[in-house]
Amino acid sequence: MPPKSFSLLNLPVLENYLEFFRQGYWKSLAWSMGMAFVSTLLLLIVCWPLAFAMAKIFKRFTLILTIGVVRSLFVSENIRLFGWVLTLIVFGLVYVYFPFMLFPLAQGISMIPDDARQAAFDLGATRSQVLWEIELPLAAPGIMVGSLLCFVLAAGAVAESKLLGGQAVIVIADEVETAFTYGQNWPLGSALAMVLIMIIGTIAVVGISRFNLDEILGRQR
Repeated sequence: MPPKSFSLLNLPVLENYLEFFRQGYWKSLAWSMGMAFVSTLLLLIVCWPLAFAMAKIFKRFTLILTIGVVRSLFVSENIRLFGWVLTLIVFGLVYVYFPFMLFPLAQGISMIPDDARQAAFDLGATRSQVLWEIELPLAAPGIMVGSLLCFVLAAGAVAESKLLGGQAVIVIADEVETAFTYGQNWPLGSALAMVLIMIIGTIAVVGISRFNLDEILGRQR
């Protein structure tokens, strides 16, 4: 018999990765990435005013606001999500991961020198110019950390899609869980998990590498 030709596509491990495209699992990944991006963007927009107030206005009362926000984390995530069953799943993600955007954003805003803002106003800059040319660039480390935290958590969210999305929205985390549990197809589940890990890991590494972690944490050496 003639020897069989060797091909990487014949390897069982790579076959599971090909199933990602054959069975349409990429659609679930697209759902996860899309909802994670939208929820992260909404969190940034919603948290910016409150984070700015915590860092620059309500300095003495920041602890009270912090306690109020952190208290929501003491309640089970599933219980909190039941209150959003009749609303859009993205707003459920925004509600659940609100603290993970707020606190890094407040830390980033606190690093903006008040003198820089005041000098810009004295030179005739408008409020929008100060926001886009001074505040956002200087608060970029906090924005990046908060965005990465929320994006990573939202992309791998399982409970939110089950309780809020039903069968209309099936994200990649659902597919991974199904492959490991009901399907008992561990190689496929591992392949799907690795695809998600590689994409999110790449985004996180690229984002973090652009900033100094000591600066983000407010540490100067």
